[in-house]
Amino acid sequence: MNCNMTSPIVAVLLAGGSARRMGGGDKCLREVAGRPLLSRVIERILPQVDHVVLNANGDPERFSEFGLPVIADVVEGNAGPLAGILTGLDWAARHVTECEWVVSVPTDAPFLPMDYVARMMAAIEDEDAELACASTNGRTHPVAGLWALRLMLELRSALIDEDIRKIDQWTVRYRLADVEFSSEPIDPFFNANRPEDLKAAEVILAHQR
Repeated sequence: MNCNMTSPIVAVLLAGGSARRMGGGDKCLREVAGRPLLSRVIERILPQVDHVVLNANGDPERFSEFGLPVIADVVEGNAGPLAGILTGLDWAARHVTECEWVVSVPTDAPFLPMDYVARMMAAIEDEDAELACASTNGRTHPVAGLWALRLMLELRSALIDEDIRKIDQWTVRYRLADVEFSSEPIDPFFNANRPEDLKAAEVILAHQR
């Protein structure tokens, strides 16, 4: 597949999870070393893309300090991360002329790779793939993916007509590049799911200073 490296890229930050293991609320607003997780993720993705939007349901005002467009799911029923990806694709189609690719970003990953988008784009080109997902240590991170805008209608149909909810149930239909990132010295897709993960992230950050 010809991957247009010059077309604008949109990042959709996925903040739609219920964060039950964190005790509820917005996980991405939990702080690590005095800063919200979301702030750290934005800092790392912003230099890599042309536009950044935040996918979150509910009152968008709670994210006002971050200065990003906040977009709610375009399908009903809390349909999970695939709905967030579709929402990012839909926003890009409406607002960004000539956009061909949307990259999804977990908002609980404060060590997101600084070459994340470049590596994903290169894999699409090198492997003639239609989609890409990141992995570390042989473990795929489905919410960390690169998605072709031209597949938006197919994804919408999968969600609404087929009730597909798991990302890998949908990606198995396409040529998927598995992009392996090094987990040394830390896993760049370390995600903070529990309060103890926040403490672990603070330890890692302290050692990086």
